[in-house]
Amino acid sequence: MKIAFKKLTECTIQDTVTAWNRGFEGYFVPLEMTAELFFNRMVNEGLSLKHSLVAFDEEEPVAIVLNGFRIVDGKKIAWNGGTGIAAEYRGKGVSTRLMEEAIKVYSEAGVVVATLEAIKENEKAIRLYEKYGYEITDSLVYLGGTLDLSNTSLTSESIRPEQFPTFSFYKENVPWQCQWQSVRSGEAQIYFNSNQNPIGYSLYKRTWDQNGYLEKIFLFQLELFDEVNEETIKEIFTSISGEQHKPVNFMTINASLSNPVIPLLLDLGFEKKTEQVQMVKKLNQ
Repeated sequence: MKIAFKKLTECTIQDTVTAWNRGFEGYFVPLEMTAELFFNRMVNEGLSLKHSLVAFDEEEPVAIVLNGFRIVDGKKIAWNGGTGIAAEYRGKGVSTRLMEEAIKVYSEAGVVVATLEAIKENEKAIRLYEKYGYEITDSLVYLGGTLDLSNTSLTSESIRPEQFPTFSFYKENVPWQCQWQSVRSGEAQIYFNSNQNPIGYSLYKRTWDQNGYLEKIFLFQLELFDEVNEETIKEIFTSISGEQHKPVNFMTINASLSNPVIPLLLDLGFEKKTEQVQMVKKLNQ
């Protein structure tokens, strides 16, 4: 076995997608991609072709790690958007080589904080990341559920996700896929109390079926500043959906378990679909 690394800019599309699909074969959730899906994800989530790596054994693509960089709270952060190793190469030291190469990329780029998420049950991966200095900082959850919505008197203002940095209350330091930069094609709202003071905001995407009916809403952020209650949640979900007369299917994406909205959604009948841990490593200190 002779492992060498190439940047994605040096790889063919076929080798890159092969490395991804082989690397995530048999994973906890299905992650197989076509070339179109793969490169759409690279663009939509701000991942870097020149800072992401494919590992080759001779001419054979056997592993991959995707990386992206952003400035968050004034610091340059990196995100590991996926580390996959072909089944027959697991347990043979390839993961160690891949992590070392990725951290080298981060250091050379001046990254201060490296972040990633791992499926809670993926204990092997979590141990590997801990070996390289990552620490678990939060538990994240995907919740799915349907709410019967009703009329709302809540005052809201629709904005573009790109406008969030102009608001002092916007929370930058959230999981990568929940940051506004990863949800440019989504929508956002700010909510106000009777005194016209902001009480919270949301960042979400709506999808429609082939008949033009609202199918599902993916909720990337829902931050409330005042006391949270079920009635406020229902009003916000009604405002988000634009629907008032039929149930709507919602899914939270990487929501922090510490967010007070989460227990309320569980009380409203939402179910836990997937749980992840957020992990952070400090560099160049």
